[in-house]
Amino acid sequence: MRTCGPSWTKRNGEAGLASAATPQVSTAAVAPPMWLLAELTYRCPLHCAFCYNPVDYAANRKELSTEQWLDVLRQGRELGAAQLGFSGGEPLLRDDLEQLVAAGNRLGYYTNLITSGIGLTEQRIAAFKAAGLDHIQLSFQDSTREMNDFLSSTRTFDLKARVAKLIKQYDYPMVLNVVLHRYNLDHVERIIDMALEMGVEYLELANTQYYGWGMVNRAQLMPTREQLERAEAVVNACRERIGSRLRILFVVPDYFESRPKACMNGWGSVFLAVAADGAALPCHAARTIPGLSFPNVTEESLKQIWYESDAFNKFRGDAWMKEPCRTCDDKHKDYGGCRCQALALTGDAANADPVCSKSPQHGDIVRIVRQAQASQAAAGAEAPLVFRSDANSRLLSQQ
Repeated sequence: MRTCGPSWTKRNGEAGLASAATPQVSTAAVAPPMWLLAELTYRCPLHCAFCYNPVDYAANRKELSTEQWLDVLRQGRELGAAQLGFSGGEPLLRDDLEQLVAAGNRLGYYTNLITSGIGLTEQRIAAFKAAGLDHIQLSFQDSTREMNDFLSSTRTFDLKARVAKLIKQYDYPMVLNVVLHRYNLDHVERIIDMALEMGVEYLELANTQYYGWGMVNRAQLMPTREQLERAEAVVNACRERIGSRLRILFVVPDYFESRPKACMNGWGSVFLAVAADGAALPCHAARTIPGLSFPNVTEESLKQIWYESDAFNKFRGDAWMKEPCRTCDDKHKDYGGCRCQALALTGDAANADPVCSKSPQHGDIVRIVRQAQASQAAAGAEAPLVFRSDANSRLLSQQ
């Protein structure tokens, strides 16, 4: 689901990470994964400026075959995974998605389709229902046609609205995801009202986290603290007004926190992603970290990958931690935060996540947020958004 922007790979500290020994972790101490994410393809009809997919995706068009994916699903279930997500790119671009859903159902997974809705016809949703798909998460970019279509650089608002009706018609739990940022945070009440009109039961308002294309566009997408606080106040007021009709999850962007999130509940703890080309990843953005070689499911079993690979053991436990994490009382709550964010902002994935106020680099986060506010104040001074596209992917990969 994402990889580094070109500026991320030019930080210092890479050689030290590449040569550092992987801590030894007892296999007996490692629990099996709970969540398997199948990133079926990086192809997508949308061009979102905050997409978490790899910035260099155009250089890698490899995709596992149907048979290879079926084998991954089988191995994941044998390993202990119970939740199965199908994502991308846009997973509906895979003609074999119905077959993969049916296989996941037979194996006993709880299956979840994470989709933009583009390509979800009544014929296909009926097939998914028959195949045993449990859950569909639909994304919108905004509550208005104009902003939704601008942010995705497509004309898809009306199509998404039709898909929302299909999801309700086929009696799926109605789950809506909207990524928030500078351009739509002020529309949050209208987004909530749109969700109510659609009969949404669960609304995830996920503020942009800065990986992949989001990192490329960080300066343009970053809101001010005041804007974020206004939006959160609106969300809380709407919760009071709506009651139990709609459950709203408001995810604050890391840069505005003083303590890091427990990213993936700990590296190599519960989450296993398999990318379109078969690379196995402990988190969506893991391939941003230099010096780590990520195993491929076409060459190693999932069991070997999960328990034995250097990549999955690199940041397990706490032996890898530096100060202030090493002696922090919260290290088993937040696991030091996000390794990819630590790399992006400090140049070393083993550093404390600078979101944490205890990090020596926390001041960098504060400056970035202040710069965003200054950028908004200087109307027209910011750079244009860089939309996800093959051409932009190739261009950024060369920088």
